[in-house]
Amino acid sequence: MKNAANALLNRVEFPVLLAGLVIAAGLWGFEELMEMARATTPHAFDTEILLAFRQAGRPDSPVGPLWLQGAMRDITSLGSGSVLVLIVTAVIVYLLLIRRPATALFIFVAVAGGQVLSSLLKAGIDRPRPELVSHLVNETTLSFPSGHAMLSAVTYLTLGALAARFLPGRTTKIYVLSLAVLTTLLVGVSRIYLGVHWPSDVLAGWCAGFVWAMLCWLAARAWQRWRGQHPDGETGD
Repeated sequence: MKNAANALLNRVEFPVLLAGLVIAAGLWGFEELMEMARATTPHAFDTEILLAFRQAGRPDSPVGPLWLQGAMRDITSLGSGSVLVLIVTAVIVYLLLIRRPATALFIFVAVAGGQVLSSLLKAGIDRPRPELVSHLVNETTLSFPSGHAMLSAVTYLTLGALAARFLPGRTTKIYVLSLAVLTTLLVGVSRIYLGVHWPSDVLAGWCAGFVWAMLCWLAARAWQRWRGQHPDGETGD
């Protein structure tokens, strides 16, 4: 049994194994957070963190200077549908211009699929927005999971992974991927600061976004292997 397990591990490449671990952890985390979201009363985890972004005894007043509120609104726009559509459209058009239609299709399917999945999850859980603190931006959709957090993870991680494939040097690749992760994290934190999401909404959005991005990456990798080459005749790992 031990020899069989070792043989299996030797056959599985480390990136694939890591992606599998991320998917498993993300699914487990999402399930736990979903149970929290379905509770009739907010969990202490949610209320304490949400109130930590407000002045003591003043749920209508966020912590920090006035410029921070503007900065958080700017940051949260990086996860808005309109901004993400502009970014993805620009990338897809560029890929079509340099004749990489398969890569362009992959990005479209990953991001569009993430949007559909986000909408389905919101409708399935049907969690209202938090009323514990004031909202610093107007939102009309449901709360769980955070669409900004989820779609930021899907979009920026997918684009970051794509860019890292073509960039030279390990340090450059790590920088680009780290920038994608940092942007995703900042967008999620901004949603809590602005009072439009419970922390569990944002965590669930990250979990779902990471899982979907990893699934798309594995699917693209399997398709490449099946073709026996990289999409559009690309070379490299």
